[in-house]
Amino acid sequence: MSRKPRLKGRAARLARLFPARPRQAARTPFVLLVVLLLGGGLIGLLVLNSALSEGSFEMDDLQKDTKSLTDEEQALQRDIDSYSAPDALQRRARELGMVPGGDPAFLDPNGTVKGVPSAAAPRSPAAVRPPEALATLPAFPSAGTATAAASPTAAATVPEPAATAPGVSPTAATPTTPGR
Repeated sequence: MSRKPRLKGRAARLARLFPARPRQAARTPFVLLVVLLLGGGLIGLLVLNSALSEGSFEMDDLQKDTKSLTDEEQALQRDIDSYSAPDALQRRARELGMVPGGDPAFLDPNGTVKGVPSAAAPRSPAAVRPPEALATLPAFPSAGTATAAASPTAAATVPEPAATAPGVSPTAATPTTPGR
């Protein structure tokens, strides 16, 4: 009774097109392929996500470095501006024993002198510093220290300007600038 009836004619031809029992083995490779594709996709997304987050952390670190370097650059520029200010240059020149020059004279290309040169104001011999004292003068103050211009007592101790070094005539020390 477990015998299937034998088909004839058109039914037999259709029965040959369709298998008698379903194959389970044909479905297994498809399921494995789908599982592998899904697993590979998830792993790919995980790797991509971690690479993006690593780049984000690196970019954040670089932005912090850029901000600190910009702040340092601005602080250094402020120091440069304070050292190159005319009053700071004048104070530093006086500390080194320099004096303001007199009126300049200019030479024309044909050799004539324009203007009347004048000597620098004479200074007292006590204000002349030996070369050893110039070597021991402090350099420009650091950004955290107060300058001599800021304290009223320090400005009073700056030596008075002098004309030239001893033994040099005032007219020999007057600079001339050609071409003006």
